[in-house]
Amino acid sequence: MPLTISTISDSINGILQFVTVVIIFIVVVGITLLATRWLANYQKSASTTGNIEVIETFRLTTNKYVQILRVGTKYLTVAIGREEVTFLGELSPADIKIDQTSQQIPVDFSSVLARLRKNPDGRKGASPGGSPDDVSTNDNTPPQDF
Repeated sequence: MPLTISTISDSINGILQFVTVVIIFIVVVGITLLATRWLANYQKSASTTGNIEVIETFRLTTNKYVQILRVGTKYLTVAIGREEVTFLGELSPADIKIDQTSQQIPVDFSSVLARLRKNPDGRKGASPGGSPDDVSTNDNTPPQDF
């Protein structure tokens, strides 16, 4: 089949359309990333500047919780259901035990990705290709939740 100007033109047109779609996709993903970061920062600053803070939440059933709230300088307990919130009582600051180890630690995605690249099966201390029963390569620590 001989190459004609129309077939070359159609090939170039198809390539340009593909490149245009890829560029539009990258722009949309970039705008989405920026909007998501802005919204997360906005919500974080809006939720931490007030006088109300959730200290702890305990799940009773699928849609029922007990929460300890700090409102100003008072600590309150409330029961939260699907359509109601019930005041349970007030706690003294001496009754509150805040466990610092249970606080959520922000996870840096790049460090998690680097660790997974180094060790694809996700076990700490295990070398690639090592046996899970090999005590010398497994430090027997449970996997961490992210």
